Amino acid sequence: MADEAAKEEEAGRMAEQGVLPNQAVPGQIDVGRESLLTRIAAEMAQGWAIAVKDVRVYFLTPPMVMFGLAMPFFMFFSFSVGRNMSPEVGIVRLLAIASFFTASSVGPVILPMEKRIRTYDRLLVAPVSLVTVILGKCLVGTFFGLVTSVLPLLFGMTFFHMGLANPLLVAIGLVAGSLAFSVLGVLFASLPADNPGAVMMPSTLIRWPLLFISGIFIPLPDMEPWARAISYISPLTYTQDLFNHAVLGAGVQNLALDLGALVVCLVAFIIIALKLHDVSRRLGY
Repeated sequence: MADEAAKEEEAGRMAEQGVLPNQAVPGQIDVGRESLLTRIAAEMAQGWAIAVKDVRVYFLTPPMVMFGLAMPFFMFFSFSVGRNMSPEVGIVRLLAIASFFTASSVGPVILPMEKRIRTYDRLLVAPVSLVTVILGKCLVGTFFGLVTSVLPLLFGMTFFHMGLANPLLVAIGLVAGSLAFSVLGVLFASLPADNPGAVMMPSTLIRWPLLFISGIFIPLPDMEPWARAISYISPLTYTQDLFNHAVLGAGVQNLALDLGALVVCLVAFIIIALKLHDVSRRLGY
């Protein structure tokens, strides 16, 4: 009884001071919250360290130069020569292709190489979560995609005096598109293989159809209804239309649809990539 009376008296005194019974007293340290924030900060620092290391090591390796830098430009020029399009439209399409192929090539190149030389295993046994490792790899692809995409943009602004309808939207589109495509590449890299060629071939077989149904070579208004319906499967469709809004000032689809679809694709790719990488790790890859 004395203990209950003491508790009621303490609760009454805290109520008078404006403090609830389950609320922390001012000046008292919340150990659980502090530990969580410390853990998040540590994971972010580790993910950033992984990204910086990969950028330094793999930036100018032959697979990255061939699949990430050379192929999108050669592909664009091979399908664009002789077409009646303005320089602005051509630059926007090249922007989308460069972002798509460069960002999505990083995962299939880096992760199998690291699995083969066992540096990926060292990351998994280190005090860092799989989520942090995957997000660090995604940052690498995002960086490569941004660097490669800025090149045609600067080329068009310098030599064709191309203007930007919405510079902020251009920046948002570059980051969102590169991040989504980078996660898609990391998803491809979840295949149980330790050879970049074994991952790059099936990923290319998937990326090429996504490219051709995205409205880059055949504009969305010129597509048949069934082809237009299929085009919504490709995340490149929304990125291409977003760049049309940002650079040319007009797109085919609603701007909110483009942004929302990219966010949905990004979240879905991350969840699937984490699940598949966990399965691949259990299989010994």
